[in-house]
Amino acid sequence: MNSDNKIYKFVIDDTVYETKLTDKFRKRKLYAKENPDLVKAFIPGIIREIKIKNGSIVKTGDVLLILEAMKMKNVVASHRDGKIKEIKVKTGEMVIKNQLLLEFE
Repeated sequence: MNSDNKIYKFVIDDTVYETKLTDKFRKRKLYAKENPDLVKAFIPGIIREIKIKNGSIVKTGDVLLILEAMKMKNVVASHRDGKIKEIKVKTGEMVIKNQLLLEFE
């Protein structure tokens, strides 16, 4: 249980609320801004096709690779213009959610 009995007050839209902080809240994972140079898997699946190579110049919207999950082929497209620094996966490789797929320079 919560060992801190201190009551915290905060205001939302001119209404004052009181609460105690739980241990779950204290142990939560803090927000960290995503690195725009990294492309990670948004779902677990299998890399079916890689459309680029290390050093490729890509534009926003260009297809980078095909990630198959539950018999559906998901197109992973470039979110920005740039140069591919390194591809971290191979065709046929199984990936987990949030696994690093490739890196921009």
